[in-house]
Amino acid sequence: MKKIKLLLVEDEIVLAGVVKETLEANGFHISHAENGAQGWEQYLSFRPEICVVDIMMPKKDGISLVKDIRTVDEQTPVIFLTAKSETQDVIKGLQSGADDYIKKPFSLEELILRIRTLLKRTQLANTPAAPTTNNSGVYILGTYTFDHNRQELRHEKEDIRLSLREADMLRMLAERPNATTHRRNILLELWGDDNFFNARNMDVYISKIRKYLQHDPSVQLVNVRGLGYKLVY
Repeated sequence: MKKIKLLLVEDEIVLAGVVKETLEANGFHISHAENGAQGWEQYLSFRPEICVVDIMMPKKDGISLVKDIRTVDEQTPVIFLTAKSETQDVIKGLQSGADDYIKKPFSLEELILRIRTLLKRTQLANTPAAPTTNNSGVYILGTYTFDHNRQELRHEKEDIRLSLREADMLRMLAERPNATTHRRNILLELWGDDNFFNARNMDVYISKIRKYLQHDPSVQLVNVRGLGYKLVY
């Protein structure tokens, strides 16, 4: 059976050793880098299918590394490891292009679960889209065409490549046009937990989607105070 290639970028050698050993025992092929500069070199040569990256590292921090990765690769999932609990640090990490984060200390079981969840979404997203039917995953949003399977939001002025989570969130909203989707439902569906940090994480994605939809004023992502969001078009 083909092993999943995972790039682990972590400067804490003891922690990296434990994570590497555990992931290898669970069927992953691991390449470990001790800093962000080394991580970039290994990314280019190893071509991982998923990356687990610490934020605070010497030579090149994790946020800078992920920004570099996103200039050449918009699809490979990235999970940040962070000892920081401040909301702004988490948001900054997500804005750099990461798909998820996990705070230290963490359980290895939770890390493996998050890795497998992102890999599953990647596999589904890369499955060729079916012909356009009611079940095709294609939605017409005003002058936009949103293709969930391909993670694409197309407009005559711009074609936008969406992250996995952006595509999943937009699909949840598009499936219930002009109706409110509750915040808690989005959090539980996409993050598995409605805690404070995930809620702030979600707010970042909502802001991104609003920006993507700016070319058509008739399409609005409305905040329903105290309840959630609705996509009006």
